Amino acid sequence: MARKWNVRLQHAATPMRAVALSCGLLAAAALAVHAPPAHATAGDSATRVEARVTSDTAKTKYPIVLVHGLLGFDNLLGVDYFYDIPGRLAAAGAKVYVAQVSGTNTSEIRGEQLLQELKTIRALEQNPTLKFNLIGHSQGSPTVRYVAAVAPDMVASVTSVGGANGGSKVADLLAKLPEGGIGQTLVVKAVGLLTGLIGFLSGKDPSQLPEVPLNALASLTTAGGAAFDAKFPQGRPAPGSSCDVKSGAAVANGVRYYSWSGVSTSFNLFDPSDTALSTLGSLFFFGEANDGLLAVCTTRLGTHLGDYRQNHLDEVNQAFGNTYGSQFPYYEKKPPELFREQAARLKSAGL
Repeated sequence: MARKWNVRLQHAATPMRAVALSCGLLAAAALAVHAPPAHATAGDSATRVEARVTSDTAKTKYPIVLVHGLLGFDNLLGVDYFYDIPGRLAAAGAKVYVAQVSGTNTSEIRGEQLLQELKTIRALEQNPTLKFNLIGHSQGSPTVRYVAAVAPDMVASVTSVGGANGGSKVADLLAKLPEGGIGQTLVVKAVGLLTGLIGFLSGKDPSQLPEVPLNALASLTTAGGAAFDAKFPQGRPAPGSSCDVKSGAAVANGVRYYSWSGVSTSFNLFDPSDTALSTLGSLFFFGEANDGLLAVCTTRLGTHLGDYRQNHLDEVNQAFGNTYGSQFPYYEKKPPELFREQAARLKSAGL
């Protein structure tokens, strides 16, 4: 069983991320219309994961830091957002931290929170020049991209998993709700309540990690994604590139960039998230390959590592490991294997 050590507090844990997160990812994508600016504050809640080491296949030179997406958390009532993934990486020799940033805020503010956590880890490791291998899911991808752009000396690599790099059409529709109208008000209140509950159950300090749903939505629209790309283009395909262009620059400012994505929502009859995400995919993407919340073309970053029969939650082995890959292993690799392979790839690259 993997053990987790908070930067300040030690606590036992087992690898979740509930189906509520599927609705949350979608709702929060809707949450960011025209929001007032918020101030980033220092986060110090990164969690170190330890497990009985059985191999060194994932023993990277630099620590791996996993960064959650919208409405995310590190651990909720004993269940990991990256379900069963941190422990497997640690068992394969990796030094693994799981970050905790605001569940609903701009990618830049989340990035500043992550930057402070990395500085805290450097101090704990007593290594002021330590670099990190950052892996971000969903909005976690632009979050880690921000850190790599503003502090490349701290980052060895960035890996985007189902990354919200170009925004989402789901967020676009939510952003079109009349500002201040009953529709937007209800969505914001609902997401606010859900965010508060997740924060309480996962131990987030709202004074350290403020939640501003409308800020999140502003970042997650396609216009928000384009604006972010204009400021932080590292690793992204050139603006206007066709969907046939699957990779961006492999290296920028000394940082390696990678990505993989999910492209399916309806192969696993035993996965409750498939129904909701299949419906969203059909409504919003009209035949485009997608994971239920993001068109695959918008997720590309750096070296393209592949597209898999996974929905947006499958990408982090949710719900509870009940993914297409785990049901039909002879077709594709299970999500934890993809993370372990990426760690091995980083190790081979000297990272």
